[in-house]
Amino acid sequence: MAQSPAMNVMRAAVEKAGRALRRDFGEVENLQVSKKGPGDFVSQADLKAEKILFEELSEARPGYGFLMEERGVIEGADATHRWIIDPLDGTTNFLHGIPHFAISVALEREGTLVAGVIYNPITDELFFAERGQGAYGPSGRLRVAARDRLSEAIISSGMPYKESGKRPEWQDKIIALSNDVGDIRTFGSAALDLAFVAAGRVDGYLETGLGAWDLAAGIVLVREAGGLVSDHTNRQRMLDEGNIVAGNETVHGDLLKKL
Repeated sequence: MAQSPAMNVMRAAVEKAGRALRRDFGEVENLQVSKKGPGDFVSQADLKAEKILFEELSEARPGYGFLMEERGVIEGADATHRWIIDPLDGTTNFLHGIPHFAISVALEREGTLVAGVIYNPITDELFFAERGQGAYGPSGRLRVAARDRLSEAIISSGMPYKESGKRPEWQDKIIALSNDVGDIRTFGSAALDLAFVAAGRVDGYLETGLGAWDLAAGIVLVREAGGLVSDHTNRQRMLDEGNIVAGNETVHGDLLKKL
């Protein structure tokens, strides 16, 4: 498919940041056996990737604002456009040498999400979508899975950090849901969970306690792959509330009922 100039910019930025993360990830295994551990190193890898994304996107689109996991909000001269960035979604996986993490970049125009890119630099899988143009991945056009029975569906979720205080609520929901779904997966990257919903690899996704940077690009992907996305009360406040439900029309509706 023909890609917009903005999408070309986004893809180039995540691929450059991905090369840096790939090099840093190669050091994690060695750092695992050290007494200090890789924690500080991973924090620097995260910041380095974000710096690359900020510089690349700022150069290509001067004046656009930013919402980033590490640097927070940076106002731009162009108040109608904003990049929403997570330079390393799946930090715990990265920390433990698990090759399942991603860079997530979304573009917001006048408050509407219009494009998203999610890239796993270790598997070299890139997922991208633009509003009204469809979603695409390593094998071409993406479509959400067609399963319409929750009892046969694989649902992904993510366990909240213990320190967040949200784990008991999550556990109650997952225990209740486990009686109704085919299976549940916890992969450790919200961005890739949403990309997997868009690709039909999992049938649905739900989680709480997330940041806008975790969700923004994936929301575009799922919508453009024919799926539905909402918060847990079926409103479009995912970026504000930090909770999400995604899937095809049937699975999305059934998950909302169970919640």
